[in-house]
Amino acid sequence: MKLPFTLTARLFAAVFSTAMAVALAMGVFSHINLNRDFIGYLNEQGVNRLELARTSVTAGYRENGRSWDFLREKPELWGRLLRPLVPEAEMPAVKHGPAELTGATRRFTLFDENRERVAGYAGPVEPTVERPIIVDGLTVGWLTLTPIESVSPGAEKHFYDAQLRSAWVVGGAAVLLAGAVAFWISHRLLNPVRRVADATHRLAAGDFEIRVPETRGNDDIAGLGRDFNQLALTLQRNEAMRREFLADVSHELRTPLGVLHGELEALEDGVRKLDAQALRSLQGEVGILHKLVDDLHELSMADVGALAYRKSEVDLRELIDVTAGAFGERMHGSGLTLQLDLPDQPLRVFGDERRLRQLLGNLVENSCRYTDAGGALSISARRSGEHAVIDVQDTSPGVGPEHLPRLFERFFRVDASRSRRGGGSGLGLSICQRIAEAHEGRIEARPSPLGGLWMRVELPVHV
Repeated sequence: MKLPFTLTARLFAAVFSTAMAVALAMGVFSHINLNRDFIGYLNEQGVNRLELARTSVTAGYRENGRSWDFLREKPELWGRLLRPLVPEAEMPAVKHGPAELTGATRRFTLFDENRERVAGYAGPVEPTVERPIIVDGLTVGWLTLTPIESVSPGAEKHFYDAQLRSAWVVGGAAVLLAGAVAFWISHRLLNPVRRVADATHRLAAGDFEIRVPETRGNDDIAGLGRDFNQLALTLQRNEAMRREFLADVSHELRTPLGVLHGELEALEDGVRKLDAQALRSLQGEVGILHKLVDDLHELSMADVGALAYRKSEVDLRELIDVTAGAFGERMHGSGLTLQLDLPDQPLRVFGDERRLRQLLGNLVENSCRYTDAGGALSISARRSGEHAVIDVQDTSPGVGPEHLPRLFERFFRVDASRSRRGGGSGLGLSICQRIAEAHEGRIEARPSPLGGLWMRVELPVHV
């Protein structure tokens, strides 16, 4: 339970920290906007309001004898003069606009043509934004706006408090959302991880039948469940193969050892005489043991990639001819006929001559051992594209299609028709497969048109 809790806590901390960072950033940028962008916005709105006021002030100048004396005599008319000349429908928007709300009109100043103040704001005149009052082509005055250089402490505090409240609301909502997301992820997304973690402990304890429920989809979590189940299946198969291998090895060793033990007891009890026939029998069983141990050693070396190969240019045509000739006497004694179909030109590959001879020898020996008397063995070789193809076929008995893929498994035997009656170790085809793969080739088994087994070997040609 520790792993899911840790993932949940870390996930929640990450989302929570992100939410807090966003809330803090909102507060910092709100303060910056207050001192820079917000003040600039207010001044821009004030300039827009100044343009509206210039129109109304110009109209007031015309209506009052083209003089500013009416404002000097009645300063209270200044506020009324600043009302914008806009349609009645647009008046509410102007009254409630940012410029009116921030008191932009209180910072307007009217100067006459001699730059003497007539009405309005009496504070500092620099820097200002000014607009000329033009009547009949003549400048009769100036209307100016004193910009906002900073927000008053009260306004700043009011705005900052509003922004802080907004930040707390948004930050609190973000924290709640982060908690909800973390809770959902921990229960919906991390539950499969928790199941895989628990199943991994059971798998490590030796329970190879454990599986986790697979979820639909193509995401990483679904892929994790499928990969775990595939791993468990592979380990289960490997464990079964290991047990089968140990059982097969013990069986293969028990048979010749049992014969040797029986022969020695018979010699010891005087039931059997120690003659040449008895020695040949003992020597035969020792030979079976020796070959089994050698085959097991070669397979173990091939599995770890330590099987030695000394590669050079090899002529397969000559190698097949020599190998087949070595089995001539044995095939004659078994009543088998040999058919060779070799190319006229050399068929060269780059490989280890001794290992390739071992591969061909195992295939021919396999056919000689398991083919019924009076049958035939056919060996052909040819070039197909960039590969040299070797076909070894024999007559009955054959192998069912369902058993062909398993022929290269260690100690696998189909039935009594292809049993170890000839003393085979059951490892020859596995060794052949390792040798072919070490030469960047492949070997496969097929049903033979002759009624028996068809073994095809493909090796890269040497150019």
